[in-house]
Amino acid sequence: MKNLYDVLGVAKSASDAEVKSAYRKLARKYHPDLNKDDKNAAEKFKEISCAYDILGDKEKRKKYDNGEIDSDGKPTGFGAGFGASGFKQGENPFGGATYRTYSNASSNPFSDGGFDFSSFFGDDIMSAFKSSAGAKAKARSNHFGGTKGLDQTMTIDVDFLDVAKGATKVINANGKRVSLKIPAGTVEGQSFRLKGMGEASIDGGENGDLFVNVHILPHRYFKIDGLNIVLELPISMKEAVLGAKVMVPTLSGAVKLTIPPYSSSGEKLRIKGKGIKSASNLGDEIVVLKIVAPKRKNKVLEQVLSEMGDTPDRMFS
Repeated sequence: MKNLYDVLGVAKSASDAEVKSAYRKLARKYHPDLNKDDKNAAEKFKEISCAYDILGDKEKRKKYDNGEIDSDGKPTGFGAGFGASGFKQGENPFGGATYRTYSNASSNPFSDGGFDFSSFFGDDIMSAFKSSAGAKAKARSNHFGGTKGLDQTMTIDVDFLDVAKGATKVINANGKRVSLKIPAGTVEGQSFRLKGMGEASIDGGENGDLFVNVHILPHRYFKIDGLNIVLELPISMKEAVLGAKVMVPTLSGAVKLTIPPYSSSGEKLRIKGKGIKSASNLGDEIVVLKIVAPKRKNKVLEQVLSEMGDTPDRMFS
């Protein structure tokens, strides 16, 4: 059975942010759109997407770490809180029950009328055995009853603001309308698995899965950088030299930004807390200044500039 932490290349102790960062790097590297002639890349992308589907979800990750689900997200048996034998950790499996002497009439201590499992293990142990046996029988039936249908992949376009704020998209999955939650902070190429929504089996087995890849549509002003959003702000030469207060757009409305005197193109100003809000963190808005020269001829400006004699250092060697 594959180890999901090994798939993403992180330690079991990795933080949620480290898990997400590792997934992003691998998703960019193996994204099918960037490796159209490499079938192995598509399989690798599917594998890391499945791993992140579990490790990127706090509840699923907890269940995986506790052994309640396997690397495919399927239940493993009795669940967390039980040891290998099926009993709660620290609990006496024999409880206060007594060992009931089996009948001398039978040489087989496990025959009818002989060994009493209910008094040895407790009143409900037989129902647990039956449930476990039934689940295993059902699993065997699913496994041998037919081959799993093929997994499928589709790419959907998502607006920048839907990714920045989070949204629910209704998609067509093989003729069925399905609601897909797009969490705030979703990255380009991120894949979501819809279990059982892929191609149907040809011989009665379970359906394949559908992997939905996200393509983020560009915004007119903003760009995404992790949980931060980036805005390029044009400013005049006067604003750059003398400083100014200007209104700038954010995800939650316009705010007033102070431009320090003698600012240069490329300088970055940070507006705290105006980025993307995820389940565990909040980004900032980064404003990149861009000085724009006037479009019309200005003799006064030309005269002033000609008298400045101020030349920046150009360290090219």
